Amino acid sequence: MNRPSLTALLAVPTLAVALSGCVAKADVAAAGGPLTVTSDAAACAVSANRAPSGTLAFQVTNGGDQITEFYLLADDGLRIVGEVENIAPGASRTLTVVAQPGEYFTLCKPGMVGAGVGRAAFTVTGDAVAVTGEDAERKQQAVDLYGAFVKDQVSQLLPQVQSFADAYAAGRDDEAKAAFPKVRAYYERIEPVAEALGTLDPRIDYREVDAVAEELDWTGFHRIEKDLWQPAQDALNSDGEPAWKDWKPSTPAERAAFGAQLVADVQELYDYVHGDEFAAALKEQGVAGLSNGAIALLDEVATGKITGEEDWWSGTDLYDFAANVEGSKMAFSLVRDFASGKGEEGTKLVAAIDRGYAALEASLAEHGSPEQGYAAFSTLTDADKRALIDEINALAEPLSQLTTTILE
Repeated sequence: MNRPSLTALLAVPTLAVALSGCVAKADVAAAGGPLTVTSDAAACAVSANRAPSGTLAFQVTNGGDQITEFYLLADDGLRIVGEVENIAPGASRTLTVVAQPGEYFTLCKPGMVGAGVGRAAFTVTGDAVAVTGEDAERKQQAVDLYGAFVKDQVSQLLPQVQSFADAYAAGRDDEAKAAFPKVRAYYERIEPVAEALGTLDPRIDYREVDAVAEELDWTGFHRIEKDLWQPAQDALNSDGEPAWKDWKPSTPAERAAFGAQLVADVQELYDYVHGDEFAAALKEQGVAGLSNGAIALLDEVATGKITGEEDWWSGTDLYDFAANVEGSKMAFSLVRDFASGKGEEGTKLVAAIDRGYAALEASLAEHGSPEQGYAAFSTLTDADKRALIDEINALAEPLSQLTTTILE
């Protein structure tokens, strides 16, 4: 399986949000003054649920006993428009963003781990506003927002992996099976980050054939997957070898060890993305890294998910497919304005990419959704796969031009 580098990862596509640089106090005042937010262990109380478009300031006060974060999320509840983190108990910090008209969500995350609390709808009314600020400053803000997205996904992944590992170790296989594709989605949205860290991605996400080829101990999601969806005696691996060759179901003690190892590896990923090394890597790659990442995540779909080889035993490849596309689209959303600002050709390119994502999402939606579940990969016909491949290829072509356009 080809594994892209961090350079290839940090690119991926949308939301009408203007990235801004320094914001004058007068601009905030013109938008009606700051909104107040109170965060504690159970709530995220915002003083209003709507505001006019333009510069918005959220003054966040931590009334709880844990360090907290505040997010303004896009209408899909996934993409981050703005965030402020590391707010100590009793302290206040301000998030300032330039927001276009549309629907959003506000959310607090006490402890900076998990899904957060107090998610609430937030509406921005009025007319679209112009993007302002120095180009370099806006590009750094785009990079910072991608870093926030990665940290958010990993902070949700960590407790979900712990619950999944606990169910697996305890033999609650139905519970673990139901959780498997949903937990993996957090990882799949930001997968190239781990892929850049030496043996971390192999420990978390290698298929059996990859581990054997590289003479590595086979651990992680797919080792657990094979236990949960135990193959028939005459089944074959994805490489055509007998599934039971050199393999046997794990004992309770081995299950506990595999589960604990997965949790430890995800903890290592969590520590990395919350550290200085990750921030430095993002800064070094810049917005070119974001656009390259969009392509890399789409390649993940084309080379693994669409073949059914990723989740060979569970057949949950379409969940991974959807998460890769979501991660790709997230990164693209942060650089699309830089491309569309490159004249008529840039505008046309962004429009083509937007159409490509919409068509690919529509094709995928014919087979389910993250909320309702996706069809098992084995139920897709050759025509279904061909249609998805065609949509991937149609999107890949304009995406391949994105980095060059941004850097022109």
